[in-house]
Amino acid sequence: MMEFLRQGGYAFFVWSAFGMTFLLLVAEVVQLRLSRRTILSRMGRLARLRERNAPHRGESR
Repeated sequence: MMEFLRQGGYAFFVWSAFGMTFLLLVAEVVQLRLSRRTILSRMGRLARLRERNAPHRGESR
């Protein structure tokens, strides 16, 4: 088991590469969730603004 963890003398490089990959994948998921929340918030604001500025039914512009 220790030989597997040592990775033939390249353990630092191998495990740091795995760690960096995992860290970047987690950061990507977090960033995507924050972006999604921001986009949905902006779309909601835009829909409310358009609804407020739209003429009511039956009225002419």
